[in-house]
Amino acid sequence: MAGIQTASGEYIDSSWELKVHVEDLGEDADPITLRVTGEQHIGGVMLQLVEKIGIAKDWSDHGLWWKQKRQWLLRTNWALDKYGILADALLYFMPQHKPVILSLPNQRSIRIRVCFSSTTFGACAEVCKILGIRHPEELSFLKAPEEREKKKKKDKDSVTQEIFDLTSIQPTVAREGQTQFGGVPPHFIGSPEGQECYRALSVCQIGLTPEDIQKRYKATSVTDKTAVHARWLDSSKSLMQQGVQEGDRLWLQFKYYTFHDLDPKMDVVRINLLFEQARWAVLLEETECTEEEMMMFAALQYHVNKLSATSDPMLLPQDPALQDLDEALSHLEVKLEASTPSEALEGIELEPELQEYLKVFRPRKMTLKGYKQNWVMLKGTNVSCYKNKEEARGEPLILLALKGCEVIPEVNIASQKFCIKLLVPSPEGMNEVYLRCENEQQYARWMAGCRLAAKGRNMGDSSYDGEVQNILSFLTLQKSNAQTSTSAAESINMLALVSPRYQKKLKLKQVRG
Repeated sequence: MAGIQTASGEYIDSSWELKVHVEDLGEDADPITLRVTGEQHIGGVMLQLVEKIGIAKDWSDHGLWWKQKRQWLLRTNWALDKYGILADALLYFMPQHKPVILSLPNQRSIRIRVCFSSTTFGACAEVCKILGIRHPEELSFLKAPEEREKKKKKDKDSVTQEIFDLTSIQPTVAREGQTQFGGVPPHFIGSPEGQECYRALSVCQIGLTPEDIQKRYKATSVTDKTAVHARWLDSSKSLMQQGVQEGDRLWLQFKYYTFHDLDPKMDVVRINLLFEQARWAVLLEETECTEEEMMMFAALQYHVNKLSATSDPMLLPQDPALQDLDEALSHLEVKLEASTPSEALEGIELEPELQEYLKVFRPRKMTLKGYKQNWVMLKGTNVSCYKNKEEARGEPLILLALKGCEVIPEVNIASQKFCIKLLVPSPEGMNEVYLRCENEQQYARWMAGCRLAAKGRNMGDSSYDGEVQNILSFLTLQKSNAQTSTSAAESINMLALVSPRYQKKLKLKQVRG
């Protein structure tokens, strides 16, 4: 009830006027006046308010904020009297999810929608779902440090960071278990902007210079370093309760250094942000370390930078189990497509084989002998080694049944080493044999044949040609990666791997050494 009104316009009951500011109407808009009673519940007040606004839109995310008490009125079944709301209360009707700018541990920035009405712990968990980070209890939000007046003019144009916009992604999109192979959240795959953002989150930032480190915020005094702990937000309170407004900048950092269940496949972003937070803590001298520890961490950074220059997290490797399943299905499809049983029998009878001269090495105890050139034959799932081609009809020097064995590639493109390591179990123990090929083509043929033989299939399988092409493509990719990593290693600034104090103390030759 909105109150009983007489003919003169006076109210004779206990109703009173409640003024509510609607944020969507603008800051200069007049508040909307409602006639309410103390027994009216919050949900009824919001319904009456929406009807009086008269704008058709989705108001489901809106809530009431009590400014004097710094409290969200989230219990819609509570009456105004139960909350203690009177006519002098300043209520604001506003969205609960608003965009903020988050500075990540890798010195990147994103614009993302967070919940201002839930606790900081809940808002952090929603952000971690979008970013694909498991165990959000390890992270929390910090308030950004206040810029000093002297540094505002100096650093106004010095650091211009690219801000990735994720405001269109809702936290409910990335639910638990909704992940692609490799742990990539599905909402990052749909658009080029999402893919670029995921690369920035999951790949280490390369190409840094000492000038880039100097531009970052650095706690110079002991007082500034201790003030970092005072900037952590209270996990049990909402962002609005702690003075955070729409568009403010917050830091997302690992707060508790107890990490659970680290999985390289599912925690790509999480592991990268862990490394980046440790990296910048050392470079900005927030964490004290010795010269030996600094050089060891610099070596780790160098290795990670080389790998980051050639890695693309969006190129997801295929699961080997699924690859075997695809091959088995294609093999079954070819067999079923045979028009008559006779044609299928002809395909089985014409069993192809490989026979070439290869260098063979069988390691034994107390031996110094190297590779010997033998005539090697791969037929079915067996490998036979003979002294030469003329003795191929006699007893082989080595006979290996490859079904169920382990086939390990040992390839070095730079030194033109193309070896196949065969580990064949036997009653006497593990038989270990190395086959060395002369070139890439020969290696691809024998590697594909040995892999199929290990699975119990022969070279007549329909997947043999595809396996050869995959191996050749992988070797070509290794060549390009080796060239790219070499150029990337040359472009790494060695002085950017240590903190400014050691940049002055150490020479470039010492860092390279």
